[in-house]
Amino acid sequence: MNDDTTRLNKFLALQLGISRREADILIDSGVVTINNEPIILGARVKTGDTVAVAGKQIASNKIPHIYLQFNKPVGYVCSRRAQGDNPTIYDLIPPEYHALKPVGRLDRNSSGILLLTNDGDFAYQMTHPKFAKIKVYEVELDRDLEPLHQQMISDFGIQLEDGSSQLTLARLHDTLRKAWQVTMSEGRNRQIRRTFAALGYEVKKLHRVQFGNYSLGDMKPGELKNVTIH
Repeated sequence: MNDDTTRLNKFLALQLGISRREADILIDSGVVTINNEPIILGARVKTGDTVAVAGKQIASNKIPHIYLQFNKPVGYVCSRRAQGDNPTIYDLIPPEYHALKPVGRLDRNSSGILLLTNDGDFAYQMTHPKFAKIKVYEVELDRDLEPLHQQMISDFGIQLEDGSSQLTLARLHDTLRKAWQVTMSEGRNRQIRRTFAALGYEVKKLHRVQFGNYSLGDMKPGELKNVTIH
């Protein structure tokens, strides 16, 4: 086998910022060609080949992987386009990083650590449920959490429309029952807010301080920094 060949799914993942699994789905759908010829799973790309997806040629220059850590402020959405009057995180991020995709989103009213990358495999490993990446949040409720409700959430789980939600709770202050540290390994849409809402509470503040091996530390709101994957 030639040393200058690369598996097609790896090539597509790097050039398009998707995971290899997503690349395999793309290849299997029949829209990918090499030198205008249809290909199958397991195909390889060599130097000088022309790769296209749905007729659009994919650049073959090597794109380095980038990994950024961002402290998302409240009031910004994680999409590329503003939603109504709500600005997007890309308004705060330098233009040279606008091609990066967020890894695990935070809703508009939530803040804290957000990872951005063009490495689809890394994004997949950080977000797919089978990898069970730990996420830690600081949560403030609109009123004191009753001990019974604490036990229900931590020990038994709360039934939501998309399944049971079980969170690990720890008090942030000895004398307050409104402020909690919430630890989870899932990542369903607005799961923490929906869990507390099912028991009649409103989450007034939700701030993510840890995502897998990455911690927010003393980063200021809106601050961005490069990180090394581990």
